[in-house]
Amino acid sequence: VQLQASGGGLVQAGGSLRLSCTASGRTFRSYNMAWFRQAPGKEREFVAVINRSGGSAYAESVKGRFTISRGNAANTVSLQMNSLKPEDTAVYYCAADETQWSSTARGYTYWGQGTQVTVSS
Repeated sequence: VQLQASGGGLVQAGGSLRLSCTASGRTFRSYNMAWFRQAPGKEREFVAVINRSGGSAYAESVKGRFTISRGNAANTVSLQMNSLKPEDTAVYYCAADETQWSSTARGYTYWGQGTQVTVSS
């Protein structure tokens, strides 16, 4: 499966952005989908995941501010980010796997190219 992430940009603290990840290739419904992010000089970290049944989980740092959703008809997973903070600044990556739906990056088979999110203070 090929993943294409989009929707990043520059926003002021307190603002919102919506990221999208479109999948092509094999059946989208069979994949668990996740978002990770990586800030300069830091390791890639888990943000949110949604499984094939629609169940979701979030990192504590984004809980209550970010919402992950999926549209199987459109082969898309989205990340609605509200109340953004400067510490949310990072490159955001979408990931997919047929069995993994944990917070561990190395368990995911497929990755998108990343989209930059910059939050100014």
